[in-house]
Amino acid sequence: MLVFWEQRLAILATPKTGSTAIEASLESLAALSIQRPPVLKHTNVARFHRFVGPYLAAAAGGPFTVVALMREPRDWLGSWYRYRSRDDIPDEAKSTQGLSFDEFVQAWCSTPRPAFADVGSQARFLQGTEGRGADRVFRYENIDAFVAFLEDRLDFQIILPQLNVSPKASLELSPDTLTRLQTVAAEDFALYNSLD
Repeated sequence: MLVFWEQRLAILATPKTGSTAIEASLESLAALSIQRPPVLKHTNVARFHRFVGPYLAAAAGGPFTVVALMREPRDWLGSWYRYRSRDDIPDEAKSTQGLSFDEFVQAWCSTPRPAFADVGSQARFLQGTEGRGADRVFRYENIDAFVAFLEDRLDFQIILPQLNVSPKASLELSPDTLTRLQTVAAEDFALYNSLD
């Protein structure tokens, strides 16, 4: 999460949407940069509005605009699957090695989710629980629009490096799994489809 004091802007670090590259490019300009531990770096919108936002607003004398990126839901799960297939995943229970993407998605659609597929939901991360979500959400697949917004708001040219890139892997899904994913992740698909 990055906070820009003068611009009254907060960028939430939606997992698996290039947050490491964004932080590398903009950390030096931010008044506040939370990169560790992951639970704080990836503060969701509900926690921001409950804890961080009120403190910032009280100290600054006004609210902050909250922005974030969202990835197409199937692609987002693909990024998690590929990331967790690396050799250096410290918790073996979270590894996807030896699993197909279809098996990973089926596990994500299950209740409860096994540890390797328990990666949350972008809709819950970005919309919160009381209908108070991020002010602006940009499509990860159109990151140029996000960069243009930030460049305008921060008056700074941004060049994003490629960091934390996951290994390549097949992301094939059976028709049944895709149908199940579209049902279980209906909120995610609806939010994504509502974005410009």
